[in-house]
Amino acid sequence: MAENTERPGSSSTATMHWKDTDLEIHKLVVGPVDNNVFVIRCRHSGDAVLLDAANEHERLLELCRTLGVRTVLETHGHWDHIQAVPEVRDAGYLVGVTAADADMLPSYDYLLEDDTMIEVGRSRLHTITTPGHTPGSICFKVVGKPLLFSGDTLFPGGPGATQYEGGDFDTIIQSIDHRLFTLPPDTIVLPGHGDDTTIGNERPHLQEWIDRGW
Repeated sequence: MAENTERPGSSSTATMHWKDTDLEIHKLVVGPVDNNVFVIRCRHSGDAVLLDAANEHERLLELCRTLGVRTVLETHGHWDHIQAVPEVRDAGYLVGVTAADADMLPSYDYLLEDDTMIEVGRSRLHTITTPGHTPGSICFKVVGKPLLFSGDTLFPGGPGATQYEGGDFDTIIQSIDHRLFTLPPDTIVLPGHGDDTTIGNERPHLQEWIDRGW
């Protein structure tokens, strides 16, 4: 078992959101619309990735340095999730995004694809493309752990907004139903804004969302 060597009161301790013997999940809320930024860190190797360089780049860069982040994964290309991309790239961190959303970013380094594995030390993230909120929205499931990072695809109480350019309600419903609601009910959903939920809490309400149309 890897020991947590962080000092009490340090920034990384303050951002701790979930942990077990293998992983730490850190959460930072930034920007004018309270974006959730997550760091997934392997406790064995110290390797880490950051999800969504949303805003407040100085705080994000401090977290990256403290936690050993090596790359940034964007869940989608909406403005509020990408404001810090230029600064994190200038600091030497690579940024990945799906091809369908790549043109929405000011810059990026590599493309994310569906149904692949991203290694984070001894842990792995399974990529799950979930179009609907944007054409290139993507989620990340931690292999062997009950953790799903859903970006703006799934929230407590329903799907992400689809009224903006590139959004489509029928498509996001299909993504949630066929790609996310197949996961175990105890899977914790960590969205791009707001509080966590679980697949089990949300799955029974799918028809309600369809009937209301949002």
